[in-house]
Amino acid sequence: MNRLLKVKGLSPTLLSLRGFSVLNSENDLLAPSSLSLKSLPLRRDPGDRNVQWVFLGCPGVGKGTYAGRLSQLLGVPHIATGDLVREELNSSGPLAEQLKEIVNQGKLVSDETIINLLSKRLEAGESKGETGFILDGFPRTIRQAEILDGVTDIDLVVNLKLREDVLLEKCLGRRICSQCGGNFNIAAIDIKSENGMPGICMQPLLPPPHCSAKLISRSDDTEEVVKERLRIYNEMSQPVEDFYRSRGKLLEFDLPGGIPESWPKLLQALNLDDHDDKQTAAA
Repeated sequence: MNRLLKVKGLSPTLLSLRGFSVLNSENDLLAPSSLSLKSLPLRRDPGDRNVQWVFLGCPGVGKGTYAGRLSQLLGVPHIATGDLVREELNSSGPLAEQLKEIVNQGKLVSDETIINLLSKRLEAGESKGETGFILDGFPRTIRQAEILDGVTDIDLVVNLKLREDVLLEKCLGRRICSQCGGNFNIAAIDIKSENGMPGICMQPLLPPPHCSAKLISRSDDTEEVVKERLRIYNEMSQPVEDFYRSRGKLLEFDLPGGIPESWPKLLQALNLDDHDDKQTAAA
C-alpha cells in the first residue's frame, strides 16, 4: 500500500516553519527543451502512486544520506544520478572514458547524458512495478527541471543547505571501502559560533574495523575539484531553485549539524515525526 503524505504549509505565500521556508516569486523561465524523459509514466492521480520528490543541494551536503533514509521510510526508490554516472564509469560502455574526464575535472555531465541514464533507470523500475521516487542530483539545470515538469508531477523539492566551509571539509573527508563499497567520512567538524553565525558540530562516520584498512578516496575529492564543483553548482542551481520556488514546491532546510541533529528536524519539517517507522529508518 502506498504511504502518501501531505506536507503542510506548501502555499503561494512566504512561510517559515520548523527550520525551513517555502517561498513564491515570479521569475522568468527559459524556453522548454526538446529533450524528453520518454520512460516516465504519464501523470497519475496522487492517490494512485507514491510520493515523487526531488532532493537538491551542493555536492557533499548529504542528499544521498537523507534521501536514502526517506526512501526506506516511505517505500519508494531512491534514484541518485551520481550513482548512475559512477555505475557507467565502472562499465566498459562507450561513455565511460568521456565521463571519466568530465568528472575528474569537476565539470557537470551534459543534460543529454544524464537524461539517457535516468531514462534507463526509470524504465527498469517501471518494469518492476515501482511507483513514486526520490530523485537525488536531478534536475541540476533549468533545462532538466523543465523536462521533468513536462512529463510528471513533482510533489515536493527539498533543498538541503550547509555553509561552504563545512561542505569543503565534508567532501575532503569522504571515503569508500574498496571491498564492500560502503560510504564513510573521517572529517570531525567542530566550528564554534562567531559573528552571529551558529556553530556546527558533525561527528565522523567511521568505518567498522574490517573496512578501516580498505578505505579509498574518490578521485574527484580534491580541494581544487571540490571548490570548482561548488562554484559551478552555485552558479547553476539558482534558476532551478527559482523554478520550483515559483511553483510553491521548494522546501529549504538548513542542516543544523550531523545526522543525529538533522534527521529528527527534517522529519518534523516533513510532518513525518510521528511516523511509526521513523526509529527504524534512523537506526
